[in-house]
Amino acid sequence: MDHVTISFAGFNRAWASWIADRLERRGVTVVQQRWDPPVEVSLEESLRDLTLSRGRVLVILSDWYFQLGPRSRDEWNRALREVVAADPDRFAAACVATSVFPGATAAFGAADLINIGAEEAERRLLVRLGLPTDPLPESVGAGQGPRYPADVPEVWGGVPRRSTWFTGREELLTATYEALHDAHPGAGVVALHGMSGVGKTQLAAEYVYRFGSEYDVVWWVPADRRALCRQKLAELAPELGLSTGAEYGERLRAVGEALRRGEPYAHWLLILDGADEPEHVWDLVPTGPGHVLITSRNPEWREHDSNLVESHLVEVPVYERDESVAFIRRRAPRLTPNDADQLAEALEDLPLLLDQTAGWLNDSDMSVEEYIELLEGGIDQDVVKVSADFPLAFRTAWSILLNKLKETVPESVGLLRLCSFFAPGSIPLHLLNRVAWDTVGGLEAFMNPGVLDRAVRYLRSYSVVRLEATGLPVTGSAEPGRALHMHRMIHRMVRGELTTADRAAYAEAARGALAAVDRGQPSDVRMWTTYAAITPHLKWAEVLESTEPPVQDLVLDCLRHMYLSGEYGSGVRLAGPAMTSWRALLGATHPRIWDLSHHYANLLRALGDYHTSERVERVAADYLGAERGEHDLAHLRAAGGLAADLRGLGRYDEALRLSTSIRDRYLTVLGEENYRTLNADNNLAVSLRLLGRYGEALEQDRRTLALRRSLLGEQAPATLYSELNCAIDLRLLGRDREAETALGQTVRRHLAAVGANNPQTLRARHNLALCRHFAGDPATGRSALARVRRDCLRLLGEHHPLTLLITASVACAERRVGDPDRALLLHEQVVAGYRSMLGHEHPYTIGTEGNLGLMRWTLGERDVAIQEIERAGSLMAGTVGEGHPWAIGCTLNALIARMRSGRTDEAYELGRANGPRAAALLGTDHPLTAAYRQAEDPERAERLDFWDFEPQIV
Repeated sequence: MDHVTISFAGFNRAWASWIADRLERRGVTVVQQRWDPPVEVSLEESLRDLTLSRGRVLVILSDWYFQLGPRSRDEWNRALREVVAADPDRFAAACVATSVFPGATAAFGAADLINIGAEEAERRLLVRLGLPTDPLPESVGAGQGPRYPADVPEVWGGVPRRSTWFTGREELLTATYEALHDAHPGAGVVALHGMSGVGKTQLAAEYVYRFGSEYDVVWWVPADRRALCRQKLAELAPELGLSTGAEYGERLRAVGEALRRGEPYAHWLLILDGADEPEHVWDLVPTGPGHVLITSRNPEWREHDSNLVESHLVEVPVYERDESVAFIRRRAPRLTPNDADQLAEALEDLPLLLDQTAGWLNDSDMSVEEYIELLEGGIDQDVVKVSADFPLAFRTAWSILLNKLKETVPESVGLLRLCSFFAPGSIPLHLLNRVAWDTVGGLEAFMNPGVLDRAVRYLRSYSVVRLEATGLPVTGSAEPGRALHMHRMIHRMVRGELTTADRAAYAEAARGALAAVDRGQPSDVRMWTTYAAITPHLKWAEVLESTEPPVQDLVLDCLRHMYLSGEYGSGVRLAGPAMTSWRALLGATHPRIWDLSHHYANLLRALGDYHTSERVERVAADYLGAERGEHDLAHLRAAGGLAADLRGLGRYDEALRLSTSIRDRYLTVLGEENYRTLNADNNLAVSLRLLGRYGEALEQDRRTLALRRSLLGEQAPATLYSELNCAIDLRLLGRDREAETALGQTVRRHLAAVGANNPQTLRARHNLALCRHFAGDPATGRSALARVRRDCLRLLGEHHPLTLLITASVACAERRVGDPDRALLLHEQVVAGYRSMLGHEHPYTIGTEGNLGLMRWTLGERDVAIQEIERAGSLMAGTVGEGHPWAIGCTLNALIARMRSGRTDEAYELGRANGPRAAALLGTDHPLTAAYRQAEDPERAERLDFWDFEPQIV
């Protein structure tokens, strides 16, 4: 036998693939044919069509094979007797289910593959087909074929149970499979999008069960809220065997890196379910050799694609009418085909409504005609108005249910209304337990024990909510928390029906519950999971509309948490509207506004948005200085932030003047030994360093370091920060041996005191790697820089200012001793990052564009390169002044390029102008000064090396 046609229901595709692989290894030609007989064609004719193929027909028997259609058992028995029993040599079967099939199925003489291992299953299959069962030669039997379908992937988590009623969608499943497998490496992302209730989640789950055997890892992540999405992704870390700490942010970054690298598993499938707000989670979509399947109401996922990932959009529409009819008849067997067609018409073929309504009707005595009459008879008089988000039938159907709830358990409707003022999706029960029930009219009954449980029970029984474990313990308890899950459509419908007065009361109760949570200090890492559980609900509880001090404290604490935990984008999205709302509620000059401004500016600055943070800080500093005087501590706090913004914007002279003034005022108010004065001393040194006045910066940093050691101790983070700055000053002054020794010591101290994953530790490691790279061991330095960048990406992400700075160093190291193609890519990424963050005229943009010119020179693109090198020298001198080390360094590159292009006289002209500047500013022993001396000697000038521009922390 050399040909076999496998006939299978789409549900059993994994079995078909595995069987085909086992047969093809033995030289059998296999054709796989999905079984989906048209309703209008008889079963007999459909079975006979199978015999048109060559060889044997192998049928994979399961419930799904017989349920497609659907057909009665009598129909099946007649067809099997007439076609299969009459031609037994053409048919064989493999049974992959334990169900009771139509009696005439015995004609197949099926091989039973249930509850046995792969080896025995293969043997039984071969025996049934009359093929030899001898072991294959090792060269034929080896290889990575499909996984045996009864075996689960190595890692499997969070996947919902397989829908018993899943129907149709074959084309969508095929399109999804092909889009994922045809995608370029690192771009296997499919977003299933469509309106609420079309069955996106069920479709994704069906894809997992059909094709999950092709993966080593299958991980399901709820993605309707960023915090939960991050948490669930982080929970994959131990499943992958990754060595991380307990903090889930660290685990999250480790998971992203492991998936990107495909280690330990390259065949992975990640499902992000309910990602309706791409802007909140798109940066969590991993790249790598695996696949990502997204479900979302939002059809605009492609607008949020990164430069590494492009999502393929697959629209999930409502059912086709034949799918609706088939589904209803399986969900409600008592309904006739005509009933099913009428119901599908009335409910507009929306799967969620078909499921809920057909299930209810199957247990009810109500006829379909009566139900449709209710829909059309006055429950919702606006019968012709269709909403894009909520079809008419959905709103009407839920109105019926809500009316029933009002009659039977009225307090459950009150609970629903309150829940609509928390975020849709998961609502932790411990939040509801903190509601002051006596403050909301109609909810007083919940003060009695058991009433809340009774209301929840009734809501669950009508599938309005479901109860789920949160995976997080309740504060103060070791027990895992539980939550109510409320569908987004129900949430919006219930909330939209409330009067203005009711909205105000329910919102007050919800935000009071949030404010009452024992959340501790935002700086306490142990409380971060509590904050992560609170923050998604702030918007829905309308916390920004409250003037209550506890609620405003909650907002400020959450903003501080978002800053400390690295959720900068989420923090900005909360703080920006808070500024608008609080100004309207409290007035533009209320003390709360300045506290809020401080958090808002910190978050903006952390994202590199110095223009906006400068505007925020300037308003605060100007007002507080005018009203309270320039020695007021709140004013000085705002002024210090403003100086940092000026440094970020490249306005270094202004920043120095302001930094000097702030330091002098702190000295007057607090004295030199106060921690805030020392902070101002530190910031003054930063301003000096950015102006290239490295010697003065070192002097200032050494004074600050001595005082911090005396007042704060050797291991205090602020002390270590000053220690690091002193070492950086030494390196910038060209005192490499001293700098390397100091950096080696401070790296060890940072690791011991604040840990490897602290950004300050990364800065120390970065500078130590630079020292080694330029001190005669470029290969070791390059490897060390690459490791620091990898850790920074994991900790902070690719767009953080520190990541960009380190990437700039890695790009230069790769250009010198590494991979030119990788170097070019990194240089281009850095330039694009700085252009986006700081604009074309910022010194960092100009300097890294000059580095890109050096890269083009290395690649042989001399004409383009020399233009970019010359342009960087000219622009840098105009931006920071001719006497700045950056301008001197960029000009050195132009000098070298001119020399190597034969423009010797023009090169000497640059040397004569800039050599003295370098000596005056940096001293005669500095590498830049030495380079200009070398340029004066024609023989030695040939060995001159280009100077790399290096951004700095502001």
